Amino acid sequence: MDSLIQAITIYALPVLFGITLHEAAHGYVARMFGDPTAYEAGRVSINPIRHIDVMGTIVVPLVLLFGSRLLGLGGILFGWAKPVPVNWSRLRRPKRDMLWVALAGPASNLLMGVLWAISLRVLASSGASTLDFWVQMAIAGIQVNLILMALNLIPLPPLDGGRIVFSLLPSHMAWRYSKIEPYGLIILIVLMFAGGLWFVLTPFLAFGQAVIRWFL
Repeated sequence: MDSLIQAITIYALPVLFGITLHEAAHGYVARMFGDPTAYEAGRVSINPIRHIDVMGTIVVPLVLLFGSRLLGLGGILFGWAKPVPVNWSRLRRPKRDMLWVALAGPASNLLMGVLWAISLRVLASSGASTLDFWVQMAIAGIQVNLILMALNLIPLPPLDGGRIVFSLLPSHMAWRYSKIEPYGLIILIVLMFAGGLWFVLTPFLAFGQAVIRWFL
């Protein structure tokens, strides 16, 4: 039980800020491109309380962490926050600007991963050991944010990767592609249980890890 409590304290901040700042980034970039909906709703904020979804931000990560630590199960530690409201029609050029709004979330996770990597490097240069609490939190911060980035880049609507693909496709193909959206999360769950999710995540994780190595 002590090891579980320690794991919760190590992962709490990385998960909380990884999820909530991801959503805030969407709202911030949407405002830049003409849609103030999230700003008007008070969601362009670094205050995690504004973004917490009890199930996705707290319960699901705790259950996954509990299972992996106590039951010896492998898996991915992830979660979600309350989606930031984006009114695509209010963007100045909706289809084009959707690319940047969608990309903002995964980009924020990569940036947070870099910041955790810099923190890890500073701690290591100061002589901290791998058993140090803050060193373990920095490692957790890198892992959590790379996984959140990779998951959201999967090209399935309504994930960010699906929005990016929609923005890049010619209009007639994009609208056909968008019809996958009602089934996107079902496909993701099937991939998880079929063991194919890591295969899909690998190229995105490899990219993120290559970036992180520059700062270690």
